[in-house]
Amino acid sequence: MGFSGFDIALLVLVALVVLVLFKGIRTIPQGYNYTVERFGRYTKTLSPGLNLIVPFVDRIGAKMNMMEQVLDVPTQEIITRDNATVAVDGVAFYQVLNAAQAAYQVAGLQNAILNLTMTNIRTVMGSMDLDELLSNRDAINERLLRVVDEAAHPWGIKITRVEIKDINPPANLVESMGRQMMAERNKRAQILAAEGLKQSQILEAEGRKEAAFRDAEARERSAEAEARATQVVSEAISKGDVQALNYFVALKYTEALTRIGAATNSKLVLMPIEASSLIGTLGGIGEIAREVFKGEGTASPARQARPPVVRPGET
Repeated sequence: MGFSGFDIALLVLVALVVLVLFKGIRTIPQGYNYTVERFGRYTKTLSPGLNLIVPFVDRIGAKMNMMEQVLDVPTQEIITRDNATVAVDGVAFYQVLNAAQAAYQVAGLQNAILNLTMTNIRTVMGSMDLDELLSNRDAINERLLRVVDEAAHPWGIKITRVEIKDINPPANLVESMGRQMMAERNKRAQILAAEGLKQSQILEAEGRKEAAFRDAEARERSAEAEARATQVVSEAISKGDVQALNYFVALKYTEALTRIGAATNSKLVLMPIEASSLIGTLGGIGEIAREVFKGEGTASPARQARPPVVRPGET
């Protein structure tokens, strides 16, 4: 059966409504923002979810990814302040905060960020010496982040991180640095060895000094004792006591015989004295000591029991 004019008009109306709904309803995925343009001019930004626009008047402009993104910085050669050439590459992380600015303030957002990062890497790292470049990577990353983020702020983006991945000096420069490091370590080892030897010599000298001081002190005390003994004997002699002198001479005589007998290289000792004379001398020492130090007027039983002294040539 044929369609009447009313049916055809109804079908056209339904199709028009469907087309209007299709053109006026926009679903934005999570993590994205869409810009809306009306007759080529930006009007608003659509956030994730279901959104309505004016059909046939408004249209979707830029579809901006609002998630944090990573941008690989290719390898480039940099000349440092001390004229060393190194190859450097890195990585940059950024996030779009304002979709309209990121879409309309700069053409080619990723290319702009890439060139901005590479330029600042050459500027920052070229102002440093090679040693600073190799040992201050964290400081370089922090400085790059501050400079690049400030420059990219008008584009409605946030630079979250800038990291230098590799710093590769030439092979001959690496070899020279290795030799320099080895020479520095050898120098430190020699300095430590010299310091140890110096400290050892100081301690040894202090030990000799202490030993000499103690030896001198011992000799001084021995001399004082000898002088005191000589003074006592001299005072006794001045008072008319001859027995004190006999005691002093007999003591020295006995000490001399003791040293002769204790000598390690003497196995046989020939003395021009008789044994009876030595016995008499030793027996007389006790009598002299008692008379000098005790001052007793009578002889002790030991003295009365002393055997008679036999002198050389007597029978």
